[in-house]
Amino acid sequence: MRYAYAITGALLLGGTAIAVTSSSNVGAQTAQNEGIQAAAPAGAPASLADMVEKLQPAVVNISTKQRVQVQNPFAGTPFGDLFGFGQGGGQPQTRQAQSLGSGFIISPDGYIVTNNHVVSAGAEGATVDSITVTLTNREEYPAKLVGRDPATDIAVLKIDAKKPMPFVKFGDSTRARVGDWVVAIGNPFALSGTVTAGIISALHRGTGGTYDKFIQTDASINQGNSGGPMFDMRGNVIGINSQILSPSGGNVGIGFAIPSEQAAPIVETLRKGQAVKRGYLGIQITPLGEDMADSLGLAKNRGEFVQGVEPGKGAEKAGIRAGDVIVSVAGQEVTPDQNLSSIVANQAIGARVPIVLIRNGQRQTVTAVVGERPPEDQLNSFAQQDDDALGQQDSQSDNGQAAQKSLGISAIPLTPGIVRQLGIPADTRGIVITAIDASTDAGAKGLRRGDVIISANNRPVASQGDLDAAVKQVSSQGRSAILLQVLRRGQPPIFLPVRLRDK
Repeated sequence: MRYAYAITGALLLGGTAIAVTSSSNVGAQTAQNEGIQAAAPAGAPASLADMVEKLQPAVVNISTKQRVQVQNPFAGTPFGDLFGFGQGGGQPQTRQAQSLGSGFIISPDGYIVTNNHVVSAGAEGATVDSITVTLTNREEYPAKLVGRDPATDIAVLKIDAKKPMPFVKFGDSTRARVGDWVVAIGNPFALSGTVTAGIISALHRGTGGTYDKFIQTDASINQGNSGGPMFDMRGNVIGINSQILSPSGGNVGIGFAIPSEQAAPIVETLRKGQAVKRGYLGIQITPLGEDMADSLGLAKNRGEFVQGVEPGKGAEKAGIRAGDVIVSVAGQEVTPDQNLSSIVANQAIGARVPIVLIRNGQRQTVTAVVGERPPEDQLNSFAQQDDDALGQQDSQSDNGQAAQKSLGISAIPLTPGIVRQLGIPADTRGIVITAIDASTDAGAKGLRRGDVIISANNRPVASQGDLDAAVKQVSSQGRSAILLQVLRRGQPPIFLPVRLRDK
């Protein structure tokens, strides 16, 4: 603080010195800043003060008290009884912890929206004992958790309001445009009532979550802003500030807010005490990136590739198969901005929806009945490996024979003896890789000795000649990648696009 005051003093002194010097020039001289009033950008008010004054009372500080079980790292050593762990140091101790965040009131009777992570235990073994809501006038209320949705990081709280509370309403984020002005209000670093402003930097931004459709903004958002509202210039909540992208942990101008179009229905469901239900088809999908699209001869980023189909679920019953590319569901195109998971999740349970897919280059439509998405822990049993997660290079991957192949792959036909040795299903048909050239795309994507290639461009392969012929066909069509279906012991088959060696 002394350092900050010293800087302020220096600036004031400097300003005084300049003023004294200027005053010696008698005549028509005027201060540089005299008579200036900056014009507001189009669509923005000259000042945000009036709007902020009305909105701030509806924004709250949220704090939790938590208990954390701490294990003694020195247990069993001569230092085991140090640091307050007691005789012998073998028993874990309970420590107190706190978390801080923001939220906003959405009804006069005290319902509050925030992020789920603001009111969740911050560490393994921790439990939340209490949640406290503090208003801008410093009134404090105990809050109870009404409901939460971890998948979208939304939670709803309730306080026992003694009087009608100031509140704000959700707006329509579908009308938001890149470049629109927005205002964020929250409690960064426990500095309550902090207001920041900026513009919308991007829409439908994903950060790795299944349902990500974030609004990106350059309005300053820091730790403690989580759960606070993002307002448009009409004072409507169009987003819930949720994440930041920062190497340092502080604001670098990249913050993310959950759009109101996604948040509002979830908040209403939680407010009623109901669980959020989402549609489900039972398919494992991957984006149609450049390599995958090239291997199929399709445009990239239009549709998603089906890696696997769960038995007995809506997709299998509709006739969808591994290797299909789904391009539309219920009339909505599948794109990076509107991914397949989000579209399906928003369909009504039991609804019959048309699905447009591409199979072997042919476009066709099927109808599927939407099921209910099971809990995440059940979904893990159906999860498959990512395209680049097939493993590390084998020590024999520099085999000279493989280096002569267009893909950098040498393989031999499967035999009953090899099948038993690999520990794969007895009815598996294909070729087993004997060597990989590490300098090729196949090597870079983790293919290794012992992997089994089942098909190439959706056609079965039974020999190295079949694989080479498929590569030749792809090359003659002017494409630079081929789609392989690969099986590895202990894992389900996966489709992997592999680029041909540059000639």
